[in-house]
Amino acid sequence: MKTFKSKLVILLLVVVLLCFAMAGCVPHNTPSASTAGFLSGIWHGWIAPFSLIASIFTNARMYEMNNNGFLYELGFYMAIISGFGGLAFSRKKSRRD
Repeated sequence: MKTFKSKLVILLLVVVLLCFAMAGCVPHNTPSASTAGFLSGIWHGWIAPFSLIASIFTNARMYEMNNNGFLYELGFYMAIISGFGGLAFSRKKSRRD
């Protein structure tokens, strides 16, 4: 049986590994060979809060400058507005009397 401390250590390790994995996906100021498209826009919109925190300490950006235009922006703003389905969680069902 695992103790509380060992469960806490495992949880901490998972959180740290996820933070490192997400940090690798943050847009940077360095030029890249490929342009960011629709799916990259969605991903960068989802991780925008983490990118904002990372931009305080590094040269990370919230928005990829090397993008393909409208489709990237559409994906980015869709993800920012929805926030992992945040709109769906906050909606209340209407009741008919």
